[in-house]
Amino acid sequence: MSRFPLKTSILLVLALSAGGAGGYWFAQQGHAPASAAPASTERKALYWYDPMVPQQHFDAPGKSPFMDMQLVPKYADSAAATGSTPSVRIEPGIQQNLGMRLATVSRGKLDRRLQVTGVLTFNDRDVALLQARAGGFVERAYALAPGDVVKAGAPIADILVPEWAGLQEEFLALRGAAEPALLAAARQRLLLAGMPAALVEQVARSGKARPVITLGSPIAGVIRELEVRPGMSLAAGAPLARINGLGQVWLEAAVPESQAGGLKVGQSVDARLPAFPDRPVTGTLASILPENDQQSRTLRLRIELPNPDGQLRPGMTAQVSLDLAGQASVLQIPSEAVIRTGKRNLVMLAEDQGRFRPVEVRLGQENDGLVAVLHGLDEGQRVVTSGQFLIDSEASLKGIEVRTAEPAATAPAVHEADGRIVEISNQGLTISHGPFNTLGMPGMTMTFALARPELAAGLKAGDRVRFGVSQGDAGLVIEQEDRP
Repeated sequence: MSRFPLKTSILLVLALSAGGAGGYWFAQQGHAPASAAPASTERKALYWYDPMVPQQHFDAPGKSPFMDMQLVPKYADSAAATGSTPSVRIEPGIQQNLGMRLATVSRGKLDRRLQVTGVLTFNDRDVALLQARAGGFVERAYALAPGDVVKAGAPIADILVPEWAGLQEEFLALRGAAEPALLAAARQRLLLAGMPAALVEQVARSGKARPVITLGSPIAGVIRELEVRPGMSLAAGAPLARINGLGQVWLEAAVPESQAGGLKVGQSVDARLPAFPDRPVTGTLASILPENDQQSRTLRLRIELPNPDGQLRPGMTAQVSLDLAGQASVLQIPSEAVIRTGKRNLVMLAEDQGRFRPVEVRLGQENDGLVAVLHGLDEGQRVVTSGQFLIDSEASLKGIEVRTAEPAATAPAVHEADGRIVEISNQGLTISHGPFNTLGMPGMTMTFALARPELAAGLKAGDRVRFGVSQGDAGLVIEQEDRP
């Protein structure tokens, strides 16, 4: 959330209306009420700053280069008054009137339950393909169409195979022969010609040739493809129909890659369909597909759901609940305590004597109103869960800098690009540069601040340089430069 001076005005109005005739007020960094303040003849300014960009310090007063306002002084005695880290002090009465709530940083196991939406699809492992075993003609096509549900053995088409007629007559003629080997060879020829064994037995029992065969569905399911019409000719191996079983369906769901940690193949999955709200279905996570979607940054899950009565139909939607095991012991705070600025996450840390200060934190997984804290807080500390935005606004106007969550020894990442110097000014270097590939930033012309003034020594407009920048709250800052 952006910080605006208006928040401070709101805070003061609330304090005055709730606290009576000026009974409560804010005092920063240990300031006592005016009546108790010791006389001071001179205050020394450490630096000047813009309350909207408090991390940028200036050596002299003047107008802010960021906003249309005068710079504000930061005095040495204000920091020395507390002998500790700068903070905002709020009287207990104001805390009570504002309904300010605190929470303790605790350690525990943060299990997660992930809720996503999925769509039912056909089980592509339960597929049967019906083909013509020999060339022939379609004598009859039964009244079926793609999408029809059929039982196992349901007739699909009657096929006439002229080649079978001659082979069957030869087999029947040899039934009375004295040579059993000849009869066995004739039977084998029928099988090699593609005639089913059941049809061969039927011919042997009846003593009549049967060149027409009825092809039925190998399994129970739904017809996905049907390529038979009466009178059409068929080549050997021509596909006639494709049937998909419905005894089990797949539920496909997408999970953000940032939340996929902890998923395990084989774990139980609960699904609830809007079509059957009173009948939840329990399935199994069959696989986590290996390819990540580049556009949505999600992983696809394939969940197997039993469908014994055939009421689960592909295309239906379902709400999926996945239990993800969390780490055994992590620091955690209420999610509502976090101020998310877009670039970083902040919390307002409560200290002794009604003092508060902003602290940057690195967050982990989140679930059920709690979020894991990876860095920035210690167990037992207290953070503000209600009213922290008002304190954050006051701290910003007071110029209190946020304590970073990263270790001080961690060097900032440097991103390099080639460019040409357009102008050199007090604000830094204006450079027409190429793309920063590691930032995903295209080429453009912009002004960069300098991490050290000596980086501009000897440079002039028109020089070509290769330079590296780091990214922080103050924007992109030049950390290094090389001249060809």
